[in-house]
Amino acid sequence: MRGLDTNVLLRYLADDDPVQSAFVRDLFGEAEERQERFYVSTILLCELSWTLRGKPYSLDRSAIAEVIAGILVTRLFEVQDRDLVHRAVADFQEGRADFPDYLLGYYNQRAGCGDTVSFDRKLRGQGGFSLLVP
Repeated sequence: MRGLDTNVLLRYLADDDPVQSAFVRDLFGEAEERQERFYVSTILLCELSWTLRGKPYSLDRSAIAEVIAGILVTRLFEVQDRDLVHRAVADFQEGRADFPDYLLGYYNQRAGCGDTVSFDRKLRGQGGFSLLVP
């Protein structure tokens, strides 16, 4: 197994750099032939979600959720803490906060935290979070 950096996966998904995208397609094609997999960390997924919502991509929540959900079901990718990512994607699709916020909340729960304290008003009413209001 080999690890991926966000920029490599982004080139594959966005196909926005002809040279780099071709290299990644070749890399992934060869890996599929050898039945190798690539490790996708949760840090990569957080970076990816931030990058996709910004320029030049400007994807909406639904499209970002679809991208991450697609990564979860792609056999080529071994996703870190797949179960937490799946839950965070579901919350992201239904909620108002960012994908990394939901993922962080699940990591904190798994670590035994009673809640995650935040100033992010988009998390108001979200289970597992306590909102600090100055």
